[in-house]
Amino acid sequence: MTLPRGHRGRPGMGPWRFVVAFGSVSLLADIVYEGARSITGPLLASLGASATVIGVVTGAGEAAALGLRLVSGPLTDRTQRFWAWAIAGYALTVVSVPLLGLAGALWVACALVIAERVGKAVRSPAKDTLLSYATAATGRGRGFAVHEAMDQIGALIGPLTVAGVLALTGNDYAPALAVLALPGAAVLAVLVWLRRRVPDPAAYERGPASASQQDTTDHVPGRLPRDFWVYACFTAATMAGFTTFGVLSFHLVERGMLSASLVPVLYAGAMAVDAAAALATGWVYDRVGPRVLVALPLLTAAVPALAFTNTLAIAVTGSLVWGAAMGIQESTLRATVADLVAAERRATAYGIFAGVVGAASLVGGAMTGALYTYSIPVLITVVTAVQVAALALLAATRVRRT
Repeated sequence: MTLPRGHRGRPGMGPWRFVVAFGSVSLLADIVYEGARSITGPLLASLGASATVIGVVTGAGEAAALGLRLVSGPLTDRTQRFWAWAIAGYALTVVSVPLLGLAGALWVACALVIAERVGKAVRSPAKDTLLSYATAATGRGRGFAVHEAMDQIGALIGPLTVAGVLALTGNDYAPALAVLALPGAAVLAVLVWLRRRVPDPAAYERGPASASQQDTTDHVPGRLPRDFWVYACFTAATMAGFTTFGVLSFHLVERGMLSASLVPVLYAGAMAVDAAAALATGWVYDRVGPRVLVALPLLTAAVPALAFTNTLAIAVTGSLVWGAAMGIQESTLRATVADLVAAERRATAYGIFAGVVGAASLVGGAMTGALYTYSIPVLITVVTAVQVAALALLAATRVRRT
């Protein structure tokens, strides 16, 4: 039997080519689900959802995307079927999004929003672990940053595509979401091809390119290091005050500052800032380590103070700051986990880390949605206080890099 190229321990492409190829998968997938997320708030509102419902649903979606990794992470480590988990998760996402445009009832749309996020939970521990192997050779911060930047190119194209279709169809959500089925099909095709070229990406971390990296973690077989748990607590604290874009877009549309068709354009701008922030913090991370993460609580606290005003320019600035915070969350936070945990427990670590953050995301989504309805000044005060606590926790955290 002829084995795929790279089967005997040598990957079928270099580590940077793998990072870029995997980034292409994320680029295509982001066209799909970020295109959908850019209009989640207005779409749910059109079906009768209030700000509180939107906050709860989008927060629950993020909690599902993160919390369910408590199951998928250990299962991925146990089965070692990284590619199968990644492909299955992407498949669930790219099927859920076009169906969202056909939903005629609020509960159906809410279920599909959460289902799309469940797909992310299924694939993410496997995806992050596969990527972490290659970044052992390229540099953790740089590798995850380049992947995230490519990811956000898709996050830019998707909302703009949706905005264009909405403009052409008079804000009809069905065709705007149906067109996303095309990049969804491409996601699965590229994944299958990449799996054949590099069936065992762990070879990157075993290879000579990463041999110079010294393992300085306090590794005990079967256990995760203490530094990992402290780091997870810091991340959960800062995420507990993070506002979802669903609530941000609800504010803009309900206050008459933007039409529904322009919200995806703003989201695309936020994703461009996301990519720039990921690249900047990723490169700094490889030089100074996790100290760069002090920027995250500061940005998170600034979001509601800016975004929930009645002045368009200031509210737009708040949404762009939200994008910068997202860039750090999606790149440098993940890179740090890879540096903290040994390869044989890494998918489990990503799952547990995401589960802790997922609980905080649910609290953040529900809290910001409910406080927005109650009092915006109270919302700003509470979020600021939470981020001060997160900064204090970060100052007490000592993270050693591998």
